[in-house]
Amino acid sequence: MSTVNTSAPAKRSARDRVQGFGRFLSSMVMPNIGAFIAWGLLTALFIPTGWFPNSTLATMVDPMIKYLLPLLIAYTGGKVVHDHRGGVLGAIAAMGVIVGAEIPMFIGAMIMGPLGGWVIKQFDRAIEGKIKAGFEMLVNNFSAGIIGMLLAILGYVGIGPLVQGFTHLIEAGVNFLVAHDLLPLVSLFVEPGKILFLNNAINHGIFTPLGAQQSLETGKSIFYLLEANPGPGLGVLLAYWLFGKGSIKASAPGAIIIQFFGGIHEIYFPYVLMKPILFVSVILGGMAGVFVNSILGSGLTSAASPGSIIAILALAPKGGILQVIAGVAAAALVSFSLSAFFLRRSPVNEGDLEKAQAASKSMKSTGGATPALALTTASDLQTGNVRKIVFACDAGMGSSAMGASSFRKKVQQAGLPIQVTNSAVDSIPGDADIVVTQQNLTSRARGKAPNAQHVSIDNFINNPIYDDMIQKLKDATSGNAASSVPKEAAGVREEVSEVLSHNAPHIVADTQEGASATTGTGVLRKENIVLGLASEPKEEAIRRAGELLAASGYVKPDYVAAMHEREKVATTYIGNGVAIPHGVGEAKKQIQTSGIVVLQYPQGVDFEGGKAYLVIGIAGAGGEHLQILTKIAETIEDESVVQHLAKVTDADEIYRTFSI
Repeated sequence: MSTVNTSAPAKRSARDRVQGFGRFLSSMVMPNIGAFIAWGLLTALFIPTGWFPNSTLATMVDPMIKYLLPLLIAYTGGKVVHDHRGGVLGAIAAMGVIVGAEIPMFIGAMIMGPLGGWVIKQFDRAIEGKIKAGFEMLVNNFSAGIIGMLLAILGYVGIGPLVQGFTHLIEAGVNFLVAHDLLPLVSLFVEPGKILFLNNAINHGIFTPLGAQQSLETGKSIFYLLEANPGPGLGVLLAYWLFGKGSIKASAPGAIIIQFFGGIHEIYFPYVLMKPILFVSVILGGMAGVFVNSILGSGLTSAASPGSIIAILALAPKGGILQVIAGVAAAALVSFSLSAFFLRRSPVNEGDLEKAQAASKSMKSTGGATPALALTTASDLQTGNVRKIVFACDAGMGSSAMGASSFRKKVQQAGLPIQVTNSAVDSIPGDADIVVTQQNLTSRARGKAPNAQHVSIDNFINNPIYDDMIQKLKDATSGNAASSVPKEAAGVREEVSEVLSHNAPHIVADTQEGASATTGTGVLRKENIVLGLASEPKEEAIRRAGELLAASGYVKPDYVAAMHEREKVATTYIGNGVAIPHGVGEAKKQIQTSGIVVLQYPQGVDFEGGKAYLVIGIAGAGGEHLQILTKIAETIEDESVVQHLAKVTDADEIYRTFSI
């Protein structure tokens, strides 16, 4: 179903608001987890109680936690609000609270970073178009310097003391729980919160800042184990493996590997949701883990992200590995025992897992089409004087790029003077007239572009609503409407055509002279086309695609985990029976050279949004990423082509298709 929302944004639910705030907090921390881990490793290795005490190297520990980490958080928070300029102002503003406090200022950085970005954004809006030519750089630089100075002073004399007082209040509350052996009670909200997809908000928005301060004082922190402990989820999955039935039982072992060793906790959420009494299992399992960790004095030196047993043990302090294992084992044992009891008393039916997965996806989505919204068809679009249409997805580089490519082609064929582009949902340009997003991202898109019209769709490829939109746009630009389009917009079509002609989407290089004609030497090689695979969970299909990319030398092994992380944000199913799992953001650094792999599943693989018969793993270096996506979009636009490729038994057919 594809819908258009032209009404005022509906009131967001309490869950949406909590998830949105949690995502905003975690968005400042998660991109910098590598820095936290680096600091944690330095702490674990070189402080006096570390594995290899070294007083010289240990001198880096204190400056990193007091200055580097808060500044990274502040810069990231400001950048989210107003790109690089906002990030710079956020870092300057945070310096005031950092210098003015005696404790690591993570909370202060989370306040001053976005505040600095917001203030400079308002200033830039106020002076837009009012600066005389030649003075732009002067105004930009001095405005940033003056505003940054004022915000730093505000942080030093005002915000810093308030945050320090608030931090001491939180510490007092935590110390009270610890002193009265009540810390296990945090599992009452941590475990249900995880299954409601508040895990990042809880872990990185709350526990990571608290843990960093405690780790500075003691060399480790139990806070890093409160949410990341994989024991409760492991217990649930083990119980399903031993006492489940049919496909549910068969799916549990694979889920255990993904959850326990891969650290993707989301995999066990549907197993709890299909039998809600298991909330008791994970809560009591979590409490048992926290209790054991409290008794044994367990802790980690830094945040474990993802919550894999491998990452957790790697960050355990010297002499603390057995204690950490005991906490995980206790959580798993209690969770397993209770789950087994509940499952043996009341078995789960075959169809319950699919229903629970749908419910889990619904909770993960952050808005989208809801009954409270006034949703209409494309005929209700106000298409007069449309200059820019933006396709947006979470990262702005995957499904939205393909949707934009497909729609841009239709715009060009219709001779419409309209710019079609793609972007991340959090970076939608302010001059967008129409924004097209997947349903679970529409509410975020409305918040970023409140003045635009929003089209909410289920998939980006060959969507029927595109033809309706094109007809509506053609009607609006005929007659007098065409003459109302400004001259600067009239040249957009030619400009886009020129760009496309210089970036022809040809993703498979010709076989070089003397190279093997059976394998190919380009982005796609014949040995990377795998036919006739049996249907399997999407996580396994993504892992298979990622490992094949790594084995072929396209990416480093860490890229596989990034592909799973990308899938958690929004589905990579793009319609017409095709999914394109890939990594984005920091994962681009793991790409060594551009390449794709094609996995054929004649019976399909269930992705959120549809069943994929072709799973195309993508690693695009630099600008080649969009070229690859464009080529794939053009190739699969005809659904009959995909239906044919899903059944062929000769890899040459797929190779030739993507070589066109």
